[in-house]
Amino acid sequence: MIQTLTIQTHSRTEMINMDTTVMKAVRQAGVKEGLCVLWVPHTTAALTINENADPDVVRDILSKTGKVIPFENGYRHAEGNSAAHIKSSLFSPSLTAVITGGRLLLGTWQSVFFCEFDGPRTRKMMVKVVEG
Repeated sequence: MIQTLTIQTHSRTEMINMDTTVMKAVRQAGVKEGLCVLWVPHTTAALTINENADPDVVRDILSKTGKVIPFENGYRHAEGNSAAHIKSSLFSPSLTAVITGGRLLLGTWQSVFFCEFDGPRTRKMMVKVVEG
């Protein structure tokens, strides 16, 4: 079964820690050992695993991507969100994490983040938990 989760973003760009939400989906699946596949069906949002301990890491990621890929830069795409498309392409629409002992196997400082690059919006994230 694929679970579809709704994510409400609140800013034009932000990174939302999804650990609690993803762990709930893993628990609901009842899988103790396997894989958790996450996917977002959007071209201006992405997923990543990064540090959770220091919020300045997320701030730095958003700040630096904003400087390297500014919102206004003479883009040809008429909708005005080319920067968001470029940023999401540098990250990934999907990621896979190992499940062991009924939990995601993440490093001490790692968390799963939903990356919004064209918000605020209501977004979706699909979760597929595979036993094995």
